[in-house]
Amino acid sequence: MKKVRFCIAACLMFFLFLWVDRTPANGADWAFAGDKALYLKTAAVTGVPWYTLAGCDRYLANIEQDGKIATPMRIREWAGPLNPDPQNSNPATIALFGGIGKDGNGDGKAQPSNPEDRLYTLGERLAAAGPGEANRRIAIWNLFRRGKAVEMIDAFARLYRTFDTVDLNGHAFPVPLTANYDYEPTWGARRGWGGLRIHEGTDIFADYGTPVRATAYGIIDMIGWNKYGGWRIGLRDLQGNYHYFAHLNGYAPHMHRAAAVHPGQTIGYVGSSGYGPKGTMGKFPAHLHYGLYRDNGRAEFSVDPYPLLRMWERQETKQTNN
Repeated sequence: MKKVRFCIAACLMFFLFLWVDRTPANGADWAFAGDKALYLKTAAVTGVPWYTLAGCDRYLANIEQDGKIATPMRIREWAGPLNPDPQNSNPATIALFGGIGKDGNGDGKAQPSNPEDRLYTLGERLAAAGPGEANRRIAIWNLFRRGKAVEMIDAFARLYRTFDTVDLNGHAFPVPLTANYDYEPTWGARRGWGGLRIHEGTDIFADYGTPVRATAYGIIDMIGWNKYGGWRIGLRDLQGNYHYFAHLNGYAPHMHRAAAVHPGQTIGYVGSSGYGPKGTMGKFPAHLHYGLYRDNGRAEFSVDPYPLLRMWERQETKQTNN
């Protein structure tokens, strides 16, 4: 009798795993809802602040853009790892197979393609860790197992909370178009000071003291001295990009780590600091080093900012002339 039961159980498990192997590799991509009313509704029923939900939603959409990052909201986790139907939308069946999907709009279905279901599921996962910001940070860590994810979602949430809207688009050229400036593509060029390395940015030559402006809505992620970049400042935008401004002559008033800024806001001034101990100035002509780094959910890497700088310059010129 025991052998019969064992064989039945083994066959059942084998059948289930055959179905698992048929599961689509990438599942359904997470799409940013971008609807404050929906975030507010989900916040009311889960107890998780709307801006935290929006921050998590934004991060999930960012890292799933290339369809290669396995996130906690992928379809296999949604329906349950042993669910024979990976497209199952029945909340009871999903729960039976250990899935995370929940019905957020009361239609009797838990569908990952439905923004209300996705956000309610996300809110419930965050709320399960307990009330308060510290517990929410723990919940976010448990979801992504990445310290950078916790930092970025916290930054996104602070941006949404500060400006009280999810409509935070737009960019600005790093210096005023009325300034005396010039720049050429310099990304990838060789640099020798401090060891052989490549130039991870574009140099914008301008007069001392020319205002340096935020290129996007973002949170000041770093500010202070670096022997290479001198007085430098960095901001994180809502797409997870890191904007790096170096060789400054100083900072604008009220600039500090965690400050929220908007496109075109003055954050510092062009200088020639760096290439030495703290306070070193004048080892090269005054200019702004602007770097751009992208995050793919695993790591951060430098990209050539020159094409974007040209585009932002053209857009701002057009807006000014209209």
